[in-house]
Amino acid sequence: MNNYDFVVLGGGSAGCVLANRLSANPNHTVCLIEAGSKDNSISIKTPALFAFMGDKSKYNWAFLTEPQKGFAKEKSLEHEVAVVDTTGQTHKIKEELEEHRRGYQPRGKTLGGSSSINAMLYVRGHKWDYDHWASLGNSGWSYDDVLPYFKKAEHNEMIDNEYHGQDGPLNVTNIPHKNRFVDYFVEAASKFYKVNDDYNGKEQEGVGIYQTTQKNGKRCSAATAYLHPVKDRPNLEILTNTTIDRIIFEGNKATGVECLDKSNRSFCVGVKKEVLVSSGAFGSPQILMRSGIGPTEELKTHGIDTLFNIPGVGKNLQDHIDYVSVHLHQSTDLIGLSLQSIFFKFPLEILKYLFTKTGQFTSTIAEGAGFIKSSPEQEIPDLQLHFCVAPVKDHGRQFVYGNGLSCHVCLLRPKSRGEVTLNSSDPKDPPKIDPKFLSVQADVDLLVTGYKKMMEIMNTEPLKEHTKNNLRPVDLSSDEKIEEAIREEADTVYHPVGTCKMGTDEMSVVNHELKVHALDNVRVVDASIMPTLIGGNTNAPTIMIGEKAADMIKATWS
Repeated sequence: MNNYDFVVLGGGSAGCVLANRLSANPNHTVCLIEAGSKDNSISIKTPALFAFMGDKSKYNWAFLTEPQKGFAKEKSLEHEVAVVDTTGQTHKIKEELEEHRRGYQPRGKTLGGSSSINAMLYVRGHKWDYDHWASLGNSGWSYDDVLPYFKKAEHNEMIDNEYHGQDGPLNVTNIPHKNRFVDYFVEAASKFYKVNDDYNGKEQEGVGIYQTTQKNGKRCSAATAYLHPVKDRPNLEILTNTTIDRIIFEGNKATGVECLDKSNRSFCVGVKKEVLVSSGAFGSPQILMRSGIGPTEELKTHGIDTLFNIPGVGKNLQDHIDYVSVHLHQSTDLIGLSLQSIFFKFPLEILKYLFTKTGQFTSTIAEGAGFIKSSPEQEIPDLQLHFCVAPVKDHGRQFVYGNGLSCHVCLLRPKSRGEVTLNSSDPKDPPKIDPKFLSVQADVDLLVTGYKKMMEIMNTEPLKEHTKNNLRPVDLSSDEKIEEAIREEADTVYHPVGTCKMGTDEMSVVNHELKVHALDNVRVVDASIMPTLIGGNTNAPTIMIGEKAADMIKATWS
């Protein structure tokens, strides 16, 4: 058994940061364990190709949620049932079932985690979010406390001021390809909201264009930024295609990690200092529960002995619920699968990308930004817009012929709370994910308001003339019809957090230093520690969490 000072469980956004920062000390040995494969695919490196990385991709866990009671019912697959007739003979008949719609949860299954398959948008959230964390008893997590770590991580090519970093590993820039339809969106939106060229700066509120984590026209994932430059350090071991089963304890001290290699053979990795659980809002609670850390009743259900009863493990799941309006348009300046694009536009764009790393293939698809208030009485923005230069329907899983555009509206701080539990003690089994989307009526009401505000922009010049072919027009005068559409089609915009929340209450899992309660040397470092969901995309905040945790860990062992 090989022994390491630090064992990092998960090679996602936070895990890559930890591997880099902790192995910078040559006296520390670090092992990074990732269930997915290496991130050396052109589909990862080429920005726009993420939109074609569907639920069959080997880089995507492609989880499904439990049926969501807040979603409409739909017909499920037919299945055979046996019935007995009056003569005693048995017949098989096909029965069509109906159940509430399941949500889709794509997650990165490769080095870089979800930062290797996401839309590359650089968003930090609102100052209020971090001050709120601190107000809940999490000292050291106010906006003033975390801003230095956002700056430490960032190298911003475009903005150089007190809110941005210039020397960090994570490259941030403007989207290389300028699309006229995004300009139409900003112009239309500016008739209702102010234009903001730096939503990560002094003020978040306003509309504009997203910045992106790219460098020289290629994706700058957490693996690209933090892991690849240091992968040859002699004190850093990177294991891929390795499934993490459980953490091994002696008393309340972790001594090792039991894993399975790609041939399903079991082996152990020894731990001398700390285990750092960085497998995300779904993976981290799973690992803790399989290790005997979590709600006793949940563990007993799966035949797992409770080592430490921490009832909050897997609870407090929060995610951004989102609705998309999709519009077809014949322009090949928009991305889509049409004969014109496939045979005329794409060949030219491929050549442009190969030789200059510019053009449509550098697109983040979601390019237009909006952080707006549902009403003037709101203190801070409570709705976010993603304007897309492609007709994206059902996360891209539903084929749409033709070019087009779409726009998302999501709730920044939904009230609904869900949970992540186990399907079994088998580490190969997916988690049981139940976000309980739209379980609080206030979330439905706010999303109805958000939809109307989004469509107000989409129906305003100069955008209006390009949005006439709406794939699902909804009567804007009927809140009931809008709610019906939301319950039939709304879903995540990919920001699950909170399942190992930081805090001091009885449902918290880690303290302000991210140490798991009752354990001597285990921390959770990823988006699962967020006590509340931040007002924006979660990749940059997760990298910030990794940076801050690395400094806390180094201070402990200095």
